[in-house]
Amino acid sequence: MPRPEIVAHRGASREAPENTIAAFARALELGANGIELDVHKTADGAVVVHHDPVPKPCARAPDLAWRPISALTLKEMRRLTLPGGNAIPTLEEVLELVGSRLTVYCELKGAGVVEHALPLLAAHAGRCAVHAFDHRVVARAAELAPSVPRGILLVSRLVDTSHALRSAGASILWPERGFVDDELVQEVHGAGGQVIVWTANDPFDIARLVKLGVDAICTDDVGGARVAAASTLRPASA
Repeated sequence: MPRPEIVAHRGASREAPENTIAAFARALELGANGIELDVHKTADGAVVVHHDPVPKPCARAPDLAWRPISALTLKEMRRLTLPGGNAIPTLEEVLELVGSRLTVYCELKGAGVVEHALPLLAAHAGRCAVHAFDHRVVARAAELAPSVPRGILLVSRLVDTSHALRSAGASILWPERGFVDDELVQEVHGAGGQVIVWTANDPFDIARLVKLGVDAICTDDVGGARVAAASTLRPASA
């Protein structure tokens, strides 16, 4: 049984503020095989790493409160800080940090981000892939950069998952953990695809997913997930 990749959900988000350089650096230290992050486009076309479309108010920039990322310039984004004084990084900064040491799984969010993020990812020297809940965006990514692997996010169980992958030009399925069973894994693998499950933190849940043969597990707890996966795969003593 192959060992699944451990993908740090928004970085090592249990040990550092999510989607920050600190969280991604910590994921590297913990031995994650990949990081998952979210990207939006600013008003002037920069690609920044943040989960929500509207950053929370920041005491340093009260005039920017409740303004969406799509209406802010990169210069304005630089004025915003997260817990611990962390800045909101750009995608380029994260790619520079990780280099070729792990895989970057990039969730595309917001209008127009795909046209700006894909050239950066295609030029990246390391491993990377994109995914989205909006499967039309994934299909657009296939047109812009066919060499960048693509995935579709799901929080449901489809009648024909293989068809959904083909329709979006994707090869990676990102199902929510509660919808994953042996039938789903076998269907996707039979179609030549991969299964990356989100977001699993409980050791018993991780053990179940490892036994099903998923390809990767996206988790907030990188260290705990690595231990749970290794324990599941370790042969029983005689």
